[in-house]
Amino acid sequence: MEPRRLAIAVVLMAVVLVITPILFPTTPSGPTTGVPPADSAAVAASGAAMSGAASIGDEVTTPAAAQQATATPGVTEGAAVTMMAVPDSLVPRPVVIDTAAVETPLATYRVSSLGAALVSAEMQSYRALTDRGRKTDAPVEFAREGDRLLAWRMVFPGGDTVNLTRTPFDVEASDRDGRRQLRYTAQVAERAVAITYSFLPDSYRVNVAASVTGPNSDGYLLVDLPPGFRSSEADSSEDQTHLSYAFKPEGRSADLVNFRDLDPGERFLKQGPFTWVVAKNKYFLLGVLTPEAQPGFVELDVTGGPLTGKQATRADGHVVVNLRNGAAALEVYAGPQEFRRMVAMGREFESSNPYGGFMQKLIQPFATLVIKTLLWMKETAGLSYGWVLVIFGVAVRIILWPVNQRAMKTSLQMQQIQPEIQAVQAKHKGDPQKMQQEVMKVYADHGLSPFSSLTGCLPMFIPLPVFFALFFVFQNTIEFRGVPFLWLPDISLKDPYYILPIVVALTAFLVSWIGLRSTPDNPQARLMTFLLPAIMLIFFINFASGLNLYYGVQNLASLPQQWLIAKERAKMKPRVSGTPVAVAPKGGGPPRDGRGPKRLS
Repeated sequence: MEPRRLAIAVVLMAVVLVITPILFPTTPSGPTTGVPPADSAAVAASGAAMSGAASIGDEVTTPAAAQQATATPGVTEGAAVTMMAVPDSLVPRPVVIDTAAVETPLATYRVSSLGAALVSAEMQSYRALTDRGRKTDAPVEFAREGDRLLAWRMVFPGGDTVNLTRTPFDVEASDRDGRRQLRYTAQVAERAVAITYSFLPDSYRVNVAASVTGPNSDGYLLVDLPPGFRSSEADSSEDQTHLSYAFKPEGRSADLVNFRDLDPGERFLKQGPFTWVVAKNKYFLLGVLTPEAQPGFVELDVTGGPLTGKQATRADGHVVVNLRNGAAALEVYAGPQEFRRMVAMGREFESSNPYGGFMQKLIQPFATLVIKTLLWMKETAGLSYGWVLVIFGVAVRIILWPVNQRAMKTSLQMQQIQPEIQAVQAKHKGDPQKMQQEVMKVYADHGLSPFSSLTGCLPMFIPLPVFFALFFVFQNTIEFRGVPFLWLPDISLKDPYYILPIVVALTAFLVSWIGLRSTPDNPQARLMTFLLPAIMLIFFINFASGLNLYYGVQNLASLPQQWLIAKERAKMKPRVSGTPVAVAPKGGGPPRDGRGPKRLS
């Protein structure tokens, strides 16, 4: 390049360098701007909440500083910045996940805004028990740590499933008609979802309504039931054996599926319609019921959960409800298995404990009658349930006294005419038809029938349905829970000192021993006199002490009647009419012909 051209280029470059800052001034900027640590954490928390990563009880917010930092990212020195308005719809809104507590005179319920789920139920009138049956200050709580009691899902046409358990809801609380009401609302995709709880005062009942507005809103509501219960009992292991789901098919008896009957992962599927479905342990339950005169639930689906040691303590169950015109309603009972309250719910809800297994049709009516009688006696007499059981045991024997008396006299009459029947059989052994006619004639002459021997045994079986009913009643009747009596800390638990099982065995031996007096020698009967009490001791040793108390009192109350019958039997001699029978005289000697006394009237 020529020197002149080089000089001109240098001058022009200098002019450009001097004039450019004057013509195009720049705004001086500092070092790179970043988000302070606190705000960064807020942004992360906000993102977690919006993605559904928050847990129940967490409070997640997006502060204004975090919003500003998000709208204005880091700027490098010397870069030109163009400020733009950010639409409100793109700015993360504060998300608050809280738990609302509703306290009634009977219970305290808690509902989380995450999924509008019922997460806690505390019983105000019931206390957790120690391993010795003593009451603590802690109320009975249904939910285990981290578990929900009720959760919601929805299924729409085309298989579109909406799981609401991770959806944050807005909540609005109000009081209507003396009831506390919580209304939870959320926008899920193109649908608006609302779950409303209405808590009834002086009741364990909660009304729940679900509604969906938007395209294809007619589908199904899936109600997730409790996967188990927190044990508040003295014997938690025994309490867990009662974990089950019970259900009432329309027009049929209630049934149940026990957790222990399902292997881990095993599925139990039952088609409806169902009037109600409950999850329960020994004394408490959470049930969902269809409103009166409404269609029943569609389906119950249960899957066995993992074992805790060798015990089945968890299961996953849900009930399917029709969404009609985008709406569904149900009633929830979350409380104790108090008989009268469950009866008041209607729809045979008191049969949530299907007693008796395959004998349910026989045992269930007796169980209902027994519990009604015991409750009436408690209310009328004002005594503790221990004394009520004592009175009940004596009353059963007094009521059965005439029946037993008649049956035992029939048995004595049958014993009295046996020699005459044997004589007829010996006389006509070559002519079976004639023998049968003559035997029937003997029965008729004494006002008996061939079935009299069976009717004589009938009173032995009459108390059995009551005993079986009490056996099942003591398993689930919360009225007996934690009730002390004499040395017993809890009549619903076994006797810690094994006194009552021994009393039952001894009284059973006395009943048998007195009953064998003045009867012909029978080695088998005498063996049973000793064997039966030993068997009863083995079985009764782990039964509820209240059941032992009832049975022992009933045995004692039967002793006077057994003694009177034995005394009357000792006065009787075999009666023979028509054909003399050889009878050995007292004191020995050869047999002589004789006739017995007149038959019993």
